[in-house]
Amino acid sequence: MTLNLRLTVGLCLALSLCAALTVPGTFPGLSGTARLTLAVFALATCAWIATPIDDTYIALGAGLALTVTGVISSDTFFGTLGDSTVWLLICAFVLAAAVTRTGLAGRAAAFLVGGARTVRQLTHLTTAALVVTAFAVPATSGRAALALPVFLALAKALSAHRRLVVMLALLFPTVILLSAVATLIGAGAHLITVSVLWESVGERVGFTQWLLLGLPLAVASSHLAAEVVLLTTTRRADRRLPVRITADDIQQHTEEPVTGPWSPAESRCALLLATVVLLWCSEPLHQVPPALVALIGAVVAASPALGTVTLKDALRTVPWSLLIFMAATMAMGVALADSGAAKWLVSGLPTTVGPALFLTVVIAVSTAAHLVLQSRSARSSVLVPLVVAAAIGVGVNPVAAALASTAAAGFCHTLPASAKPVTLFAEIPGVPTYTPGDLLKLSAFLAPLTATVVLLFTLTIWPTLGVPLTP
Repeated sequence: MTLNLRLTVGLCLALSLCAALTVPGTFPGLSGTARLTLAVFALATCAWIATPIDDTYIALGAGLALTVTGVISSDTFFGTLGDSTVWLLICAFVLAAAVTRTGLAGRAAAFLVGGARTVRQLTHLTTAALVVTAFAVPATSGRAALALPVFLALAKALSAHRRLVVMLALLFPTVILLSAVATLIGAGAHLITVSVLWESVGERVGFTQWLLLGLPLAVASSHLAAEVVLLTTTRRADRRLPVRITADDIQQHTEEPVTGPWSPAESRCALLLATVVLLWCSEPLHQVPPALVALIGAVVAASPALGTVTLKDALRTVPWSLLIFMAATMAMGVALADSGAAKWLVSGLPTTVGPALFLTVVIAVSTAAHLVLQSRSARSSVLVPLVVAAAIGVGVNPVAAALASTAAAGFCHTLPASAKPVTLFAEIPGVPTYTPGDLLKLSAFLAPLTATVVLLFTLTIWPTLGVPLTP
């Protein structure tokens, strides 16, 4: 479908719904504020799907429309920018800038990947290294940029074996996207989910609880995906090849040293990062909010005496557009919940649906949603409020449903434009990489696998970790 046709169809659908919402007598039981909310939400969703307009601009326009029409107050709209989750992400980016400046990531990659002696070992050691980066760098696009020099080094060392290079090109974005669920700061969509749960049902999912639920899922899905990538892109003869990646291979693609004694800056940064992560994980013991811990870490990381990066340089790495987008979509989620629009949308669902069937449908829809909405944060802003409202209606724990939807939405590998990491590794000059056909082949196996893993965790593992299927 061409862009003009998509735009025309999307605009017609949105305008038709808006027109129907203004006709008296239609949609009984729907209040005036709920009608306005649905109209704005429909226009914003269609604009996200069908137009090339920046997602943040659309979200801001929708939030402004909801504020001007009185659906939400200006304090609510602007207050989302001061939410603790937004500050957590800002400070996490400052910490990530400090880690990147010291070259710790390259040193860690050289240590892990250098131990591989077979193709399978290389695949899983690379996967483990990428999972760990979820604790150091927020947002999948930032992790992809950080991992690119490591991929280039591996690609050069294996340049004689094209299929292995293509396999690695697929492996990096696949693991980066699936492992984001390991931490609360792994993706902006996670922060939107936490905000919706707090505003809708008063449930606060903290950093430690998310880590307890998300890290096992991230490890399992990432390593299973690594096997799928390996088996679908290589032959048995390729997998039997011996490999030897040295630190010198990685050093050629990074300016920071990856061997030799640690510099004082590297030691300080490693100690700081370890301290911050430890404090995040032990929040129930000391009761210091994760955002405050991150702020303290960011101040130390940018301090003249102990820091490794200036605050000005660190703040340049913060994706302010993403933060504004998150804040605006949080406001939209509040409007959906408070106006009753979300509850009305799901009011026609059967209330006798069992938790297993309900969660299966939620996970299936969330897994496929990237084909319609390419922005992961936009998917959460649309799906999570509806999933939470529907879960309450059918007697399913809304926390379990929201987390399952968010985790399933981490799959976005079908098309080169489905996610920024997929786009980045699909277009590397001078390096053989994957084609759209390779992505479709991988997705045919990976989509049902990841959806099944998320469902398995939701039904069997998460209830033992404190997230039951029913309230």
